[in-house]
Amino acid sequence: MAKKDKSEYIIQAVSHALDLLEQFHDEVDELGVTELSKRLKLHKNNVFRLLATLESRGYIEQNKATENYRLGLKSLELGQTFIKQMGLLRQAKPILERVVGACNETSYVAIFKEGYVVYLDMVETDLTVRVVSRVGSRLPAHCTAAGKIHLAFMSDEEVDAILPKRELKGYTPTTFTDREELKGQLKEIAEKGFAIDNEEMDPGVRCVAAPIRDYTRRIVGAVSISGPSMRFPDERIEEDLIPLVIQAGEDLSTRLGFHK
Repeated sequence: MAKKDKSEYIIQAVSHALDLLEQFHDEVDELGVTELSKRLKLHKNNVFRLLATLESRGYIEQNKATENYRLGLKSLELGQTFIKQMGLLRQAKPILERVVGACNETSYVAIFKEGYVVYLDMVETDLTVRVVSRVGSRLPAHCTAAGKIHLAFMSDEEVDAILPKRELKGYTPTTFTDREELKGQLKEIAEKGFAIDNEEMDPGVRCVAAPIRDYTRRIVGAVSISGPSMRFPDERIEEDLIPLVIQAGEDLSTRLGFHK
């Protein structure tokens, strides 16, 4: 049996819906049913049904003042997901390699998902003593440098919704288990632009992290440098690692379209 061409599997209604979404580009931010009907060469009733379907899912919204339609938040979220998952990983690798080349310590890129930090990629040091790979791991936000970066730039309401109501779990003697003490540190992190994990998740491991922003100025991830405490004295963290990780965060943010 001859293999069917993929074009034979195309669902026309879905194709029309995508055609409709693609009309909103460049300087075109709002369109009415009549204009869309002309552009798509479809009857107004068909266009209205497409709009109603897309609006119900959040991909299109109506401007009540003009009665025209525009892209909805779901379209933005979809684009941001692509940037975070594909653009972030692709752009991060050379920067992580540069960080490791400069300090010879393991460097990570991580995102925040459903209340946890998820490590997407890493470049390891070639030193014998190193931290265990955390790529793919979900770790609590309140005791990791990357997690605290994300929490620091959230509203109090968002932080309260994410952190458990009860006392925060302590993993080591230095873990912040008091919510108010943690919030005090988060305020400092937001002001300084970097976070430090002082053996708060794993005994003997310290970490520094800085935020990654995209073109919308939102925090979409964090870049971090981790290693054994014996190689992370305060002086080295302050003089070498913090400037390095901040620069890495800024460079990666620029690659994602962020402008100060």
